[in-house]
Amino acid sequence: MNVTPENLILRIPAILLALTIHECAHGWVAYRLGDRTAWDAGRVTLNPFVHLDLFGTMMLLFGPFGWAKPVPIDPRFFRNMKQGILYVSAAGPLSNVALALLFGYFLRMAGILFPSLIMHPDVIKFIDLSIMINIGISFFNLLPVPPLDGSKILLGMLPDRLVPAYIQKSRYLPTVFIVLLILEWGLRVPIFSRLIYPLFTPYYTLVHSLIFWRLP
Repeated sequence: MNVTPENLILRIPAILLALTIHECAHGWVAYRLGDRTAWDAGRVTLNPFVHLDLFGTMMLLFGPFGWAKPVPIDPRFFRNMKQGILYVSAAGPLSNVALALLFGYFLRMAGILFPSLIMHPDVIKFIDLSIMINIGISFFNLLPVPPLDGSKILLGMLPDRLVPAYIQKSRYLPTVFIVLLILEWGLRVPIFSRLIYPLFTPYYTLVHSLIFWRLP
């Protein structure tokens, strides 16, 4: 995406909202499951600045994917440790999908009820960016690469006998992942996008279709 100064101004609040909801969802679900770690650390909050990771935010400003600072949790406080980690990890990506749906349905309803307001190009552009960013963040965090949410979701779903093998085989994935990101956005070598976009495109299409479905 070509990031113009106008687009950048619209992207910043969209990114701050998406990251804040994502991280707050992690902390809130952990709190509801009995773990006060994120709550006591001040991470169950809608203040975006306590959640920001500099590199992850820059990635979002100039690309479709990015991340925030991980919310601290202590699984020992969960009644069922494996299930608790699964629920807390899934809460972030699901919150972004929900936010994308909320923006999309608002766009549709406002287009019917308040067409003069919603037809303003900056309003439409902001909502479109918010939908794209939230879908992008949810997808990125669902990738089964430590320490992204997807790796913890997969651990929560795997049979116990397969967990050690997954941990062993995935220990080098974060390094490979970071190298691919640096090559993609630093050196313009598009290996990452060629691997990811065949997966991202149907995911984006699915969520987008849930927003803009049409009655027969």
